[in-house]
Amino acid sequence: MKSNLLLFFAICLSYVGSAQVYHPVALPAAVVTNGRARFTVLTDGLIRMEYASDSFFMDKASLTFLNRQLPVPAYQIRHQDGKLLIETSLLKLSYVEQSGPFSEKNLLVSYNDGVRQFSWRPGMKDKQNLKGTTRTLDGVSGKFSLMGMKKIRLDDGILSRSGWALIDDSERPLFDSSDWPWVEARKAVEQDWYFFGYGDHYKKALFDFTQVAGKISLPPKYAFGVWYSRYWAYTEAEMKDIVDGYAKNNLPLDVLVIDMDWHLTQKSSPEVFDKYTPKPNGWTGFTWEKKYFPDHKEFLGWVHEHHLQSCLNLHPAAGVQVHEAAYGAFANAMHADTVGHKPIPFDITNKTFAKNYFDVLLHPYEKEGVDFWWLDWQQWGSTNIKGVNPTFYLNYVHYSDMQRQGKRPLIFHRYGGLGNHRYQIGFSGDYMISWKGLAYQPEFTATASNVGFGFWSHDIGGHWGLNRNNKKDAELYTRWIQWGAMSPIFRTHATNDKEIERRMWMYPATNLEAMREALQLRYALLPYIYTYARMAYDSGVSLIRPMYYEYPQNDLAYHLPHQYYFGSNIIIDPIYKSMHGRETIRQKTWLPAGEWYHFQSGKRIAGDQYADEAYGLNDIPMFVKAGSIIPMQTTKQHISGSSLDTLILAIYTDGNASLDLYEDDGSTERYKEDQYSFTRFKYQRTGDHASLTVTPGTCVYAGEPASRSYTIRIMDSNKPDGISAEWSQTPERNSWRYDEQKRIVEISVPRDRIRSLMVPLAGLH
Repeated sequence: MKSNLLLFFAICLSYVGSAQVYHPVALPAAVVTNGRARFTVLTDGLIRMEYASDSFFMDKASLTFLNRQLPVPAYQIRHQDGKLLIETSLLKLSYVEQSGPFSEKNLLVSYNDGVRQFSWRPGMKDKQNLKGTTRTLDGVSGKFSLMGMKKIRLDDGILSRSGWALIDDSERPLFDSSDWPWVEARKAVEQDWYFFGYGDHYKKALFDFTQVAGKISLPPKYAFGVWYSRYWAYTEAEMKDIVDGYAKNNLPLDVLVIDMDWHLTQKSSPEVFDKYTPKPNGWTGFTWEKKYFPDHKEFLGWVHEHHLQSCLNLHPAAGVQVHEAAYGAFANAMHADTVGHKPIPFDITNKTFAKNYFDVLLHPYEKEGVDFWWLDWQQWGSTNIKGVNPTFYLNYVHYSDMQRQGKRPLIFHRYGGLGNHRYQIGFSGDYMISWKGLAYQPEFTATASNVGFGFWSHDIGGHWGLNRNNKKDAELYTRWIQWGAMSPIFRTHATNDKEIERRMWMYPATNLEAMREALQLRYALLPYIYTYARMAYDSGVSLIRPMYYEYPQNDLAYHLPHQYYFGSNIIIDPIYKSMHGRETIRQKTWLPAGEWYHFQSGKRIAGDQYADEAYGLNDIPMFVKAGSIIPMQTTKQHISGSSLDTLILAIYTDGNASLDLYEDDGSTERYKEDQYSFTRFKYQRTGDHASLTVTPGTCVYAGEPASRSYTIRIMDSNKPDGISAEWSQTPERNSWRYDEQKRIVEISVPRDRIRSLMVPLAGLH
């Protein structure tokens, strides 16, 4: 008996989305005032609670919470036995009327979703918080910091097994309402709290958080490619040689990071620094080092000609010093006293300083071809405005400056605290080279999703090491590359150490081949990765997330630190132990109930158990959930300058599956104006009959391919008796093949023929 595979290609699909709009003033219908207390019902599981002895309540945006004008959820108000009662579908708040500041004696919030119930009072400690992230991993190996000789501590996150979270926003500074919103100190306020009640519904909590604290940023598409970085005094010629090395070894590359030696330093130009007493701080610099880059404009142009983006390192904390080429112009703009060649102090919370910082120092370089900045260390711990974290605020200022220029922002800096998910990508710092270090990075990255900080960029391979063997360990570097390929942002890096090598082609051929496969797999999965980056913007759920997001009621899901969900369809469990000279290493990965497919072999595996598999040097433990369609692309050398004109669809099921593939122009913020496309794929199977319906998107974004070819792979399938295909009016034969070893049926649909397609198919049982 033959079955039929029918592919329909429609014209457009409208997929409605909305850009994040920041409105700090809640709708009046959401607000309940009781004397000096005010309650704002933001969602059915989120209530803002304020107490002000002067009845002056704050309606400005804070550095964490920007948007309170949300659709008002259904709720009821009652007054009973001297208490104010506010009740949503999930929460019941009780406050003793006119009773003063909130305390355990006058305030109670109860949660009930029909399955789980609990109560909260002020002062309760959250002992089950699932944590968030921290500012930096400098000097850390595994979970242990060599700076202070203690275990690192992560900040609390939004999620907790207790089912609730309380965020105290009482002392956080505010944004004013100017055209470039600027920070201002907050006047004293007694209490400004946000209570999240969600039970086991973690994804709902994250969505609610991003509704009030801003959406997770969507980086430019090129940011998901390969970054090359190393702390080294590279010359222009050496940087070009590195780019050439990637091309010759068939390794993809998209971002070239130039560390601090792009500018004048004491080491490169002592004759400049020795002229002044005291000597300028050589870490801070804004003037190109011509000994290394004799014509930086030509070099930046060359970078773009090779479809790459450039990133320059900054350590701006020492301000603008006398040796800088722009010192005079900056001093004039600031009306600064230059007697004695005084440096102009770095003051990022001063709006005049910030404008000149960009207009005089950075924007000219950006016009010459610098794409974004790496804001490295030395931002110190405080600013001239009380409560303003300099890391957080520098992130905001750089990010919003790019927005004001009409760019899709990309900053690269350390985590600045709650709300920093709006300004990514994160730089996790100078991490130790060790197997323990490799083992902890997946857990650290997934846990950061609990505060929406889903785009960490780690020093892939590690930054520095005390163990000489680890520095040169080809197997360790290979496994780190494999984890990096399945991490949010891929960036190799290391300190200025001749024993540490980050050029993959300098390792043995077997290691190079394994690393190449990992990088090419990342680029193949870019349509999947970019789709989930957009979904993070829409939902608040990051690309990489802990297992307990999907299985919050399963205790086992909280004790699997090394494995994580990569989107909602793939589980990855990076190898973090040495093979010790053997050809393979065994590793157990927990697979939840259902059926799963090993990504590389295509083998089907029953879930609700540990998959105990042997892995060689080239293998990455990856498992795809049955019922998935995984979108992929053909091999690319660069993301920039390429389009998704050939789409590969891997169908992992003998039942039904669906996918919404996201696309936009990759470089602007027009996706916030509905200039994007979702293509819907729907695979259905009834008995021996199957169909795949493809409904393209609204065709509104710039750069959309005019035509597209498809390769459709049906995984774990028996060999069909024969396939014939028809589209338009012309029948096609021999447009399919069968991989007997991997049990894959592959059907090819040519470009410019995407109208309707009927493929009779036999043997899909």
